[in-house]
Amino acid sequence: MSEIKQELAAPWRGQYGKIPATLTYPEATMYELMVKSKEATPDAIALEFMGKNTTYREFVHQVEQTANAFLAMGVKENDRVTISMPNTPQAIAAFYALNRIGAIANMIHPLSAPGEILFAMNLAKSSVILTLDKFVPNVTEIIAQLDRPAKVIVARISDALPQPKKILFAMLKERKQTPVPKSPQYIMWNDFIARGASHPATPPSKKDYREEAVILYSGGTTGTNKGIRLSSANFNATAFQTVAASGYHVYKFKLLAVMPIFHGFGLGVSIHTALINSCTAILMPQFNLKTYATNLRDKKPDIIAGVPTLYQALLKAEDLKNADLSFLKGMFSGGDTLSIELKRKVDAFLRERGAKIQVREGYGSTETVTATCLTPPDQYREGSIGIPYPDMYFKVVKPGTTDELPLGEDGEICVTGPSLMLGYLDNPEETADAIKVHADGHSWLHSGDLGKIDEDGFIYFLQRIKRMIVASGYNIYPSQIENIIEQCPKVMQSCVIGVPDEYRMRKIKAFVALRPEFKGQEEAAKTEIMALCTKNIAKYAMPAEIEFRDELPKTLVGKVAYRVLEEEEAVKRGEVPPSAQDE
Repeated sequence: MSEIKQELAAPWRGQYGKIPATLTYPEATMYELMVKSKEATPDAIALEFMGKNTTYREFVHQVEQTANAFLAMGVKENDRVTISMPNTPQAIAAFYALNRIGAIANMIHPLSAPGEILFAMNLAKSSVILTLDKFVPNVTEIIAQLDRPAKVIVARISDALPQPKKILFAMLKERKQTPVPKSPQYIMWNDFIARGASHPATPPSKKDYREEAVILYSGGTTGTNKGIRLSSANFNATAFQTVAASGYHVYKFKLLAVMPIFHGFGLGVSIHTALINSCTAILMPQFNLKTYATNLRDKKPDIIAGVPTLYQALLKAEDLKNADLSFLKGMFSGGDTLSIELKRKVDAFLRERGAKIQVREGYGSTETVTATCLTPPDQYREGSIGIPYPDMYFKVVKPGTTDELPLGEDGEICVTGPSLMLGYLDNPEETADAIKVHADGHSWLHSGDLGKIDEDGFIYFLQRIKRMIVASGYNIYPSQIENIIEQCPKVMQSCVIGVPDEYRMRKIKAFVALRPEFKGQEEAAKTEIMALCTKNIAKYAMPAEIEFRDELPKTLVGKVAYRVLEEEEAVKRGEVPPSAQDE
């Protein structure tokens, strides 16, 4: 049950369609709810992966095998195991297996740079990592630098494929991979599972469903990633709320799961929401437009969810030119702002192909797993990101305070409800900065976003207060990239901004001022900067452009005036420039 008091409910809650204002939540772990799907529909397809179907009966058996394998390896309750995997059956089985034994899944991007892997594993005190064979070199690079000895479980895509695709994939793709080191620290997935076969089966953990179960990552205002501590209760609430807010009875639906599992949107909606509702998650390990279009056309999922970049790409898919998409029951967009123009194009794209739906935009953050509000069915208001999920409450406050503003006034968006995180991992200062107790006695997440609420309860996102760039749905924090660039001995100062990109919506541009003694060595400096970035920054956050300047503009207090650079770039591109403000 939600612990939010009823007086926080506004009169408009629950008035749109059949979306309830409040829900009842089971007192159970994620694993326990997933098992209920197996008990209800043992022969339904849980996972579909590159031509191989796995029933709920088979999937739960795989989870049990994986749990025993972790126990045989020595993983105990509350240990943190790092999962650095794309959307594959092994990754999903490991996620629920860890929940079954009361361990914690430390979820990171499979394309993480070596420095990012090192940071996340040390922060989480993780001594086990599951990764894909093609990403092993990045782990090998930092394995000796970890604070504690670690074991590496190596999975292969071919292990999860049917014959003859298994043999073909191994021959054409995997044999080109860098060989896995022959060391006791490394164990292949099949050997890992085999070692668990002799381990005695143990009852599921008695760990409380409200305790830490998952760590996801988000950038920090200080330039350091933050580990976001989430519970089974948080994920379960998100799953129940998502179904209720969708307005659909999603039992046995098919979802096209392309959003990655290190992201709350992918893990919380495309995977967990699906698997506790006897749905089929069609797993895609990476986004490829042709493959995505083929899966959409041929597998006919009921629901698709993605970021605006995905839908921008979909408009150009040749394979969908004359496709019949009338089977679609829902299309949801999150992770970034869906522009009014892109929504119009996507809605027209759907209508032209027989779909009776519109793309529906949501809003949320990793600190609340994922979405906390959604556009109601057939209730779109231009510029709005929808109304709150059941049991999620919004208010707008004067920035820098906890003072609530009247409806219609612009301020910082705050949110609270049962999906609110437990806090940041080993970072009480950032936790206190993000979650504040207001005069009403409730703890509210201060989003760092400017917005407003109209008199009907529709929420409007205006812009970010924090310096954050969103590219392809991923949050990128400029200060993190600046910290890396300024490790180059030739660099005196740097500033990173986001500039428009036709495909990714935004891309990274870095402005760099060199130390006086290195003037004229821009090409050498660029090579060194890109090498540092390659080692320490994920590919999606790499600078697409580097511009060298003699000096960078400053504010009155001596900080780099990033808004001036944003304004200059806007003018250069013929856009209406944002106002440059002194900090």
